Amino acid sequence: MSRIMKVCWHASRSLTTYSKLLAARKNEGKKYPKIYTKTGDKGLSSTYTGERRPKSDAIFEALGSTDELSCAIGLAAEFCKEANIPVISELEQIQCVLQDIGSCVATPLSSARDSHLKMTRFNAELVTDLERLIDDYTAELPPLENFIIPSGGKSSSSLHLARSICRRAERHVTPLVKSGEMDAEPLQYLNRLSDFLFTVARYSAKKEGREEVIYRRIYPAETDK
Repeated sequence: MSRIMKVCWHASRSLTTYSKLLAARKNEGKKYPKIYTKTGDKGLSSTYTGERRPKSDAIFEALGSTDELSCAIGLAAEFCKEANIPVISELEQIQCVLQDIGSCVATPLSSARDSHLKMTRFNAELVTDLERLIDDYTAELPPLENFIIPSGGKSSSSLHLARSICRRAERHVTPLVKSGEMDAEPLQYLNRLSDFLFTVARYSAKKEGREEVIYRRIYPAETDK
C-alpha cells in the first residue's frame, strides 16, 4: 500500500469513528420506550378509561380471548398463503376489526367519557359485511348434510381452531354486554365471525381438494356374555 493510500485509509477510518461518536452524542439523553412497564407486577392492569382492575377481571379475560383469536387467525392466514387460498385479505381485515373490538372491551361504559367513546365506536356495518361474505362463500360450497369434525388439511383445520377460539371470545364478551359495560354490536360480530370461519374452513378444504371427515357415532364394542 502506498503512503498516499495509507493516509486515505486512516482518514476514512477516522471519519467513520467520528461519525459514530457524533451519532452517539446526538442520542445522549434520549429515552426509548421499553417493552416492559412493570405496572402489572401486582396483578393489576389499566383500562383505556384509566381504571386499574385485577388482571382476572372479565375485561381482561375478554381482551385475552380476542387477542388469542387474532393470533389464531394470523396462523391460519399463513397456512392459506402457502396453499394459495384466496381468503387472506378478508382474514387480515378481520384481525384489524378484532383490534377495534379489543378497544371496545377495554373501554367500559361505566367509566367512559365522550372522548373515549368517540375513539372506540364500533361500526355496526361490519356485521352485515361479514354476513355478505358468509353468503358468498357458502354459495361456492356443497350443501352441508352431515356433521363434520375439524379436518380438511392444515388451512381448514387451523380455521376450525380459530372458530373454536372465537366461540370462547364470544362467551367472554357476553357478560360485559349483559352488564352494560359494552354495546352489543361487537358481540354480534363475534357471533357471525365464528360462522364465517366455519364456512371458509370448508371452502379451504374444497380449494385444496381435501376431504372433510364426517362425524360418526362410535359405539362401544360388544362385551362377551
